[in-house]
Amino acid sequence: MSEKELLQEKETRELVKTEKKAKQKDEAKPSRWVRVRILPIWLRILLFILLLAGSLALGAVIGFAGIGNGNAADVFKAETWQHIIDIVVKK
Repeated sequence: MSEKELLQEKETRELVKTEKKAKQKDEAKPSRWVRVRILPIWLRILLFILLLAGSLALGAVIGFAGIGNGNAADVFKAETWQHIIDIVVKK
């Protein structure tokens, strides 16, 4: 082989290597999945707290009025809860 052919072969090898590296870089970077949230995190937390408070109130109404034969509106009065606390603490 002559010197000219060796130079051409070397250039061709380098070209193939650079193309291969570029292809590997493209394959190495997977396209990132971007998640679009319908509800932001702060709104999810707020909804969770509101639903928790609502279920607590509904459970108290069902327990006091339905099972305990009391008035449903009495659940939200402070005197009712003070009476329950007095029974539990036994003052």
